Amino acid sequence: MNNRVIHFEIQADDVERAKKFYEKALGWKISLMMKKEEGGMDYWGIETGKGPGINGGMYERPQKGEKFYLYDCTVQVEDLDKAMEAIKKNGGTITKEKMEIPHVGWFAGAKDTEGNRLGLMQPTEWKPK
Repeated sequence: MNNRVIHFEIQADDVERAKKFYEKALGWKISLMMKKEEGGMDYWGIETGKGPGINGGMYERPQKGEKFYLYDCTVQVEDLDKAMEAIKKNGGTITKEKMEIPHVGWFAGAKDTEGNRLGLMQPTEWKPK
C-alpha cells in the first residue's frame, strides 16, 4: 500500500449551486449516487475526467451555522489564467493570485460558491537540480 489519496469529498450549503459551479468552472460530471430515502444520505458522485487522477463526492454540509470547510485539494489545469476566469465567472473567488512554484508550476488559490478552498495548478516540467 502506498498511502495515496484515492477520493475527495466536498461539503456544500447548497448542493445545486456547488454542482453548477464545478460543472461549469471545471467541466466535472456530477450525478446523484445515493438518496436519503435509500437508507443513507443524499450523495453525489464527482467524475473529474479521464486518465490519471481521482474522483470524489459531494454532500450537504451537516453542520448548520458553524462552518467546517473540509475540502482543500489542488486541481491540475491546462491553462491557469483560463481556469481562474472560469472560477470567477461561475461565482467562485480567487484568494491567492497566480504565482510560480519553481520546478513545479503555476499556482492560484480559490474558493468555490460554498466557501471551500481549492488550489489550481498548471504544472511545468519538473527538472531536478
